[in-house]
Formats: sequence, structure tokens, C-alpha cells
Amino acid sequence: MKKINDWLCLNTVRKKVFLLSKLAGAIIVLFYVFTSELPTNRNISFAIWFALLIAVIMGVDVMLGRFISKPLGEINRTAGQMAKLDFSAHCSIHTNDEFGELSQNLNTMFSNLQDILEKLEAANKQLEKDVAQEHLILTQRKELVDSLSHEMKTPLGIVRAYVEGLKEETDETKKQHYMDVILSATDHMNTMIVSLLDLSALEAGAVKLSEERFDFIELVETVAGRLLIDTPNTNYHFTYELPEVKVFIRADKYRIEQVLNNLILNAKNHVSDDGEIHLSVIYRKNKLQFKIYNQGKQIPPQDIEKVWQKFYRGENPQNDKHYSSGLGLSIVAQILSMYNTEYNVRNLPNGVEFYFYFPTIA
Repeated sequence: MKKINDWLCLNTVRKKVFLLSKLAGAIIVLFYVFTSELPTNRNISFAIWFALLIAVIMGVDVMLGRFISKPLGEINRTAGQMAKLDFSAHCSIHTNDEFGELSQNLNTMFSNLQDILEKLEAANKQLEKDVAQEHLILTQRKELVDSLSHEMKTPLGIVRAYVEGLKEETDETKKQHYMDVILSATDHMNTMIVSLLDLSALEAGAVKLSEERFDFIELVETVAGRLLIDTPNTNYHFTYELPEVKVFIRADKYRIEQVLNNLILNAKNHVSDDGEIHLSVIYRKNKLQFKIYNQGKQIPPQDIEKVWQKFYRGENPQNDKHYSSGLGLSIVAQILSMYNTEYNVRNLPNGVEFYFYFPTIA
């Protein structure tokens, strides 16, 4: 009984066509019998039967178009779109026969293909990033080696010269001086290596900035006090202007302290004898501005943009009272760039001012 019911269900194209052809044949026979019994002459009966035959044929054509031609056209159109990787293609046949099943399979196949292509595209983008990252690492590694090779020549030459001098020197005072120079040169090399490695890690994106809420003014007071006030034998005049309220920011406290440390040391290293260092923080709604001015030699206009480059020390760096690694301002620029905040340097009358902005929070 179940097999008979399954066969009677029109769930295949074959069954639909078979039933349609049998119905058409039966209708034609019935029409023939009907027209042959009409009380008219034979020619008129034949004409009526022929007209009914044409109507049946057209009806069968319409039904075949609905059952076969239209679904095939829809499938062909969708397959053409899919061949062009048109991700908007969708076959909208919802019959319970082979065409409906084929339509569903095409939609499923294209959906799977779309997922695969999207995953492949994502994998390609990730591969491009990995290749670019690897290229960046190789470039920075080469730059690191070249920079170290170049920058280490001077302190290594000093160490070699003074070690050779120690071997032949008998005066204890001069020996102590030689050893102090050697220690100073090794400290400089250590600072340079640590700073260069830190800068390379920042540039490569290997360092993740942490976030914490802290009082920026308190941090400025701590760093400035340590570097500009609690130091003996100062040859400058330090003044400052700070808000009388707490000013909170959300950032990596260690990195912001590094920025302040490098900017303040830069001002300290380049202030003229008995010159002025002035530090100020201006607090406006949702933003603060940090500024530090040192009286001294101005930066040549053509070198303003170069001060943020690695190992830039300006003209005649040997005349500076403090030898610099030339990396501090590069680290400042890299950290502030990671926060997408504005920073710059400008020449002012009788000196130079560095500044940056930073968003504040409640």
C-alpha cells in the first residue's frame, strides 16, 4: 500500500510527465468520442475535435514548461551566476521533485563554496600579514645589527684605548680615571643596547600596552623631581607650572613615564649653562598638554623632523655636556604614535620646546 501511495505522489519529474501524457491521451480520446457523436456532419465534427486537440497540446506545453522548462531555466541562470562567483546567486525552486532537490543542492554547494573562499581569503590575508611581519622583523634585525655595529665603534674604541693605557700607566690617580671612563663607556653601551632592543620591539608590535587609570600630574612631579630637583651640582634654573587638581589618564604607566623621562632628560642634556628649564601641564576639558622648554641652542629648521629619528644627535654632538644614545626621542615618538596622539617640537626664542597632547578621563 505504501509503495502505491509513493508512486501516486507526484514527487518526481518522470511521474509528472507520465501522468500528464496519459491524461492528454485520455482527453484526446474522450474529445474524439464526444465529437463523433455530435449531430453534425463529419467535417464539422473533425474541425471541433482538431480545435480541442490544439487546446490540449497547448495545455500540455504550458504544463511541461511549468514542470520542466521553467525550473531548468532557473537552474541554468543560477549556475551561470555561480560560475562567475556571484555570491548573491540563489536558486528559488521549491518543488518536491528532482529540480527542487537539485536547487537545494546548488544553494548548499554555493554556500559551502562561499565559506571556503572566505576562509581562503582570510588565510591569504593572514599569510600576507605574516610575510610582511617576517620581512619587517628581518629588516629590523638587519637595521639593529647595522646600528649596533656603527654605534658601538666609539665606546669600544674608548674602552680599547683606555685598557691599553691601563697596562702601561703606573699613576694610581690616572688608573682610577681610566677605569671610570671604561665603566662610563660600558654603561653607555648597555643603555644603548637596551634602548635599541626596546625600540625595535615597539616598532615590531611585539609590545602590548597595558591600561591603568593614574594621576598624570603625580607622575610628572615624581619624574621631574627625580631628574631635575633631586640632583646635585645643577647648572640650570628649573621652573614649572602644574594644575592644582588631579588629572587622570588611562594608559600604560611605565611607557608614559618613559616618555616623560626621555623628554626631561633631553631638555636637561641640552640646556645652556645657567639656562632655564620650564615644565608645564595645561589641562583643558578631556585633554591635557605637556610642554618642556630648555634654554639653549635651537634646532636647525632643516633638522626639525629628524629629531625623532634613531641616533639623531644634531650638529656637533661632541660639544654637548652629556653624551646621548640618540634613541630617547625615537622611543617617545613611537610610544605616542601608538596612542595616536599629537606630539611635536618647535624652536622658541633662545631655546627649544617639546610638547604632546593626551586625552584625560574622569
